[in-house]
Amino acid sequence: MVDVILPCLNEAPALPGLFARMPDGYAVTVVDNGSTDGTAETARRLGARVVAESALGYGAAVHTGILAVDPADGVVCVLDADGSCDPAELPRLVEPIAAGAARLVVGRRRPVDHGAWPAHARLANAFLARRVRRATGLDVHDIGPVRAARRADLLALGLRDRRFGYPLELLIAAGRAGWPVQEVDVTYRPRAAGTRSKVTGTVRGTVRAVRDMSAVLAR
Repeated sequence: MVDVILPCLNEAPALPGLFARMPDGYAVTVVDNGSTDGTAETARRLGARVVAESALGYGAAVHTGILAVDPADGVVCVLDADGSCDPAELPRLVEPIAAGAARLVVGRRRPVDHGAWPAHARLANAFLARRVRRATGLDVHDIGPVRAARRADLLALGLRDRRFGYPLELLIAAGRAGWPVQEVDVTYRPRAAGTRSKVTGTVRGTVRAVRDMSAVLAR
């Protein structure tokens, strides 16, 4: 069994499509991070385990999900719940973990059209990824929204960021710990209709994410 953590803030419209493409043997845990659109109810109806995290923040939701999943399952995937990434591609990230070839696998987004990834967000991502390469030597090009690792490994890193800096802190900590890290191309589509971006959809959201990630780099 592989656990899939979906950190959610008002993602109800995207969930049916995600669940329809979830691979067999992948158990979904939805972490409701203060939704007001019925996300939790929709997730339960689709068969997900639902846990709540009242502290707003991407890192807070992901960390709560990691704590909530069954320790015996081992491998954990984290995926944005807005429909922009395809859960059917998760086995390609899990395979290197299961084979012992990597301890962290991250998705490198390959947008299917220009509207999927606005220029301001893409430029900010490239800037941060370049800094990660310089700081850690990891050959990564995306501070992306999809990744796989073993639950015990993620908890052992002791990550502290509970906001948008979490994915960056994970890469830096993995690099400093000497983990073998792989990057796998994943398709990136426009988010599902009826959902709203917290980061890439607005300049303000991107600036906020860069601010959180810059604080991680400063530490």
